[in-house]
Amino acid sequence: MHSPLVNSAWLEAHLDDRDLRIIDIRGKVLPPTAPPPHYISDRAAYEAAHIPGAVYVDWVVDIVEPGSPSNDIAAPSRFSGLMRRLGISNGDLVVVYDDAASMFAARMRWCLLYYGHDNVRILDGGWQKWTAEGRPTEDALPTARPGTFSPAINARLKASANDILVGIDADNMQLLDVRSPAEYAGEASRARFGGHIPTAINLPAKSMVADDMTLKPIPDLQAQLSEMGISMDTADTVIYCNSGVSASLVLLALEVAGASNLRVYDGSWKEWGNDPSTPKVPAS
Repeated sequence: MHSPLVNSAWLEAHLDDRDLRIIDIRGKVLPPTAPPPHYISDRAAYEAAHIPGAVYVDWVVDIVEPGSPSNDIAAPSRFSGLMRRLGISNGDLVVVYDDAASMFAARMRWCLLYYGHDNVRILDGGWQKWTAEGRPTEDALPTARPGTFSPAINARLKASANDILVGIDADNMQLLDVRSPAEYAGEASRARFGGHIPTAINLPAKSMVADDMTLKPIPDLQAQLSEMGISMDTADTVIYCNSGVSASLVLLALEVAGASNLRVYDGSWKEWGNDPSTPKVPAS
């Protein structure tokens, strides 16, 4: 099995590969206490400078289903239409990068995996590492030849609220909440209600990342997960955050560490925490 990561030296050496497609998906998330909007894309930064040949994806709009209150993944026709416009076909190798410790890049990767495109990698360390090393950039906007992307849904990668209700009732699901400790404790919330889903273990997404914006080394990830009592081979591990973005990063980190049977609760806390009927800790 190929690693889901590539390093900057590898990418620079392969920039001219015919079947390589690069996606720039830079942006940021503001704290829940900041004035809205909290979710921000950064097309201006892309247009100023990007990795040669990279196309831009707006993580707030392009891969989201319009009108979804929990920023759910775009429907098959919307997503495949975007990929075709970007020049992406099913046989291409897609490398994704951002400037947010791979959080948005991991979301893009999860979306591609969900729609059956397994040949996708994350640039470990992202834009910051690439530019810190003095690697090439450009401001020219590429003209993409239309691709032939065709979606094939991998339903196993996405969990629903009902899946979680059944799983926690049957006590056969490992549930990971990757939001901040304050959100987990109910002290802050991006939804109507605060708290967390019963049985969930708090594994903040930021704890998976090293100071240079790369993922932590595999032994460090494995040691951290072991210390927290997180199983690597549970039959069903569901990861959630606020809207499935940082959950995708933790899915990536767990996969790199060797875990299996992972999926993302796409609705995450924006769905669960806005539903007065769902169980929460502390009780709402």
